[in-house]
Amino acid sequence: MSKVIIGLVGQIASGKDITKKYIIQKYGAESVKFSQILRDILIRLDVPASRENISALSFSVRQIFGEDIFAKVITRDVKTFKSNIVVVDGVRRMEDIEFLKNLPEFSLVSVDALPEIRYQRMKIRNENPGDAEKTFEEFLKQQLLETEMTIAGVMKEAQYQLTNNTTLEDFKRDIDSLMVELQEK
Repeated sequence: MSKVIIGLVGQIASGKDITKKYIIQKYGAESVKFSQILRDILIRLDVPASRENISALSFSVRQIFGEDIFAKVITRDVKTFKSNIVVVDGVRRMEDIEFLKNLPEFSLVSVDALPEIRYQRMKIRNENPGDAEKTFEEFLKQQLLETEMTIAGVMKEAQYQLTNNTTLEDFKRDIDSLMVELQEK
């Protein structure tokens, strides 16, 4: 089997993390997440890893070191993984895939779900400080953060689409179908 590199792009709580975890568990993939670099820095600085702080740090780092700084690091990391399947989680802007798209094994996959469903999932998972207490209006406002604004445009560039509006079982079947297609590519 040839190498498969999957870039996941999607709005907040669309199902990217479920997709990644399922592919890791079922297919033995390795993964890397764009925001993990930023979370690591914030943790080291003893600053809360809120979506707002991650966004502000991302903006600052990219302003100083270039829009493609994270893409360079992620692409370098991906090349070192031993697994035949690698999942790159949290693609947000075209610069994020600037180097990855030059790898013949790379495919961009968009993960989408209705806003109301994504809101409920965000509250339940409570990934970032304060997520469980956010109102629907605050949730929608988060999509106006600089780090979230370009996601819809990148989703349009995806070669593959997953829709996550129904049951987890249905979604896993869709992921399995996608994996068959990607492994035959």
